[in-house]
Amino acid sequence: MTTQISLASFNLHAGVDGWGRRFDAVAACRVIDADVLVVQESWKPTGGISMAATIGAALGYSVFEHQLAAGRRAGAHPQAGLRWMRPLDWRGTSHALFIDSERPLPAKVTDGWRFQEAESGTWSLAVLSRLPVAAHRFIALPTLRRDVTRRGALILSVGALTVVGTHMSHLTYGSPAHFRKLARILDAEIGDGPAVLAGDMNLWGPLVRRFFVGWHQAVRGRTWPAWRPHSQLDHILVRGPLEVRDGRVVALAVSDHRPVRVTLAVPDVSEGPWDT
Repeated sequence: MTTQISLASFNLHAGVDGWGRRFDAVAACRVIDADVLVVQESWKPTGGISMAATIGAALGYSVFEHQLAAGRRAGAHPQAGLRWMRPLDWRGTSHALFIDSERPLPAKVTDGWRFQEAESGTWSLAVLSRLPVAAHRFIALPTLRRDVTRRGALILSVGALTVVGTHMSHLTYGSPAHFRKLARILDAEIGDGPAVLAGDMNLWGPLVRRFFVGWHQAVRGRTWPAWRPHSQLDHILVRGPLEVRDGRVVALAVSDHRPVRVTLAVPDVSEGPWDT
């Protein structure tokens, strides 16, 4: 016997576009409509409620969240145009997000009005589940010298299925070291049991598959940048006795990444593959 489970991954970009304009993250996640949802860049204003918690309360999810960095989120830019962001905008002074807890930003950024008027807060990795979760924990990865945030993976036991949610760094920051370490950890801890690894990998599918030997890519399609995607950086990988019945990129262009979603047939087993 098998149980059908839907799972998705979505980078929220702190709920804003490149100009700092807010989008309705709850509505977006309602469209995705997954039993288990991995989200990256969940924003929590200082003294407020995180986006992941807000989505969970609105849509009936249990929320498992881990803070990775702190910084500031800007409001809507007064010169915002029709595009998602300024064309080819790499100027830190006009960004909507300023992450500075791990690496200080230069004075030209912190002295600017955009930074000064932005709200303080934290961003996190989260996994949301409508299904019972028997166990959960966070695995930290070593901090990369050039990275702006800490990295790691949230691991949940959902019935017979192990769900791993992550948000990996960039190649230029040294992410191969993280990919290799996470692959070793997962091989040792979950073996060949039914498992899903999902998240914004900041890396193309062929290279991701080389790092995670024995895993299979369940979704293939362009996810970034969301308004005119040319690359797949968001992935769902599966291993063990699972059947992929549907895998697709969700046509949402509110964040800078499009979500990915799968429907899986999972063996019916009363207990999860690992305990804590």
